[in-house]
Amino acid sequence: IVGLGPGDPNLLTRAAWDTLAAASEVFLRTDQHPVVAALPAHLVLHSFDEEYARFDDFAAVYAEIARQVVALGSRSEGVVYAVPGDPTVGEATTWLIRAAAREAGIPVRVFHGVSFIEPACLALDLDPLETDGVQMLDAMVVAASHVPPFDTSRPALLAQCYSRALASDVKLTLLHSFPETHPVSVVRGAGSGAGEMKVTAVPLFELDRSTGFDHLTTVYVPPAGPYASYGRLQEIVAHLRAPDGCPWDREQTVQTLRKDLLEEVYELIEALDEDDDAKMAEELGDAALVLTMIAQIGAEEERFRWPQVMEQIVEKLIRRHPHVFGDVEVNSVDEVLSNWAAIKDEERGQEGNEGKKGNGALDSVPRALPALMLASKYQSRLARAGLEPALNGANPLGRRLWDLVTEAKAGGIDAETALREVCEQVAAAVS
Repeated sequence: IVGLGPGDPNLLTRAAWDTLAAASEVFLRTDQHPVVAALPAHLVLHSFDEEYARFDDFAAVYAEIARQVVALGSRSEGVVYAVPGDPTVGEATTWLIRAAAREAGIPVRVFHGVSFIEPACLALDLDPLETDGVQMLDAMVVAASHVPPFDTSRPALLAQCYSRALASDVKLTLLHSFPETHPVSVVRGAGSGAGEMKVTAVPLFELDRSTGFDHLTTVYVPPAGPYASYGRLQEIVAHLRAPDGCPWDREQTVQTLRKDLLEEVYELIEALDEDDDAKMAEELGDAALVLTMIAQIGAEEERFRWPQVMEQIVEKLIRRHPHVFGDVEVNSVDEVLSNWAAIKDEERGQEGNEGKKGNGALDSVPRALPALMLASKYQSRLARAGLEPALNGANPLGRRLWDLVTEAKAGGIDAETALREVCEQVAAAVS
């Protein structure tokens, strides 16, 4: 497997050139590469470009190319297979070929080439190991994501942005976390030779308005800011808890932070009630700080770690949304809620609640909830489990409040919210 470099024939390595010159035929993943025209004249060249028209997705294309290359490699004379750039950078066929060849007992040699990274970094005056390290991703991975799949406080190179349509999808993903005026740079033909490379700086909202996108196009995304990522918050909190950190933060425990968490959540709820965007952003940050501090203490005490917390919630979301991440079909919100309840019941059963009275119907409801909200949760769970517990001897006022919650639910009203709205009206009337 030979790397053809970024496009300038002068950047072919000596080993790559010697291997190509010694061959009689070369199989190219694509002949759409500037170096192809400069290859030794005696070579018989074959291209796999036609495979791109045969399949609907790149994964299938690369699997087919790898299959054919390994079959060619099983011949006594073997095969020389050439790819753009370096065979180990952004080249899926290399890894598919190596795996299949290993299984078939066929030896593989890789002749490295200059990748797009070096000339792109030079064009951008960018040291990839400075500024906390440049992140490198395939533009298709970014386009397929709903949020940028990288640390937005660090720079990123998005490679192989081959069309305006792909650039448009990349832009939509980036706009989730970057302002529309955020500067980005489009690098075309990095390493293709003198006069061939072009760097264009544009605001993010104009990313897909230019032309000339091809497989040699890279998009550079500068950091959103030095603190604009959750990773930065984790680092700050860990520093505050470190021996050279803050005495107050160092003496906190998961129990002492309970009060702070409750306070911050109530302040966030107030911001939500007021529909105040700036206040929401501030209070979300304050709540995130307390949650991160609790996670940091958990890691220090080896009780749990943040990746474990993230893994559990992500697995739960995927498991409880089989209509999104699986093959379950739903036709209404009611079906979604029904499936959700069934999945939660199954989870409780797996946790060992089968033998409990009521099948553990109320086990996962936190009893620290406000009383009206707690009553509403209990009633929903009891109705789903088909239970009607007797309330003999209950406090008469409490029983009346319980019945009012029942009446509110029947009318589609949340009792907690309804009472809070009245309290807000009272406060507004006397202020």
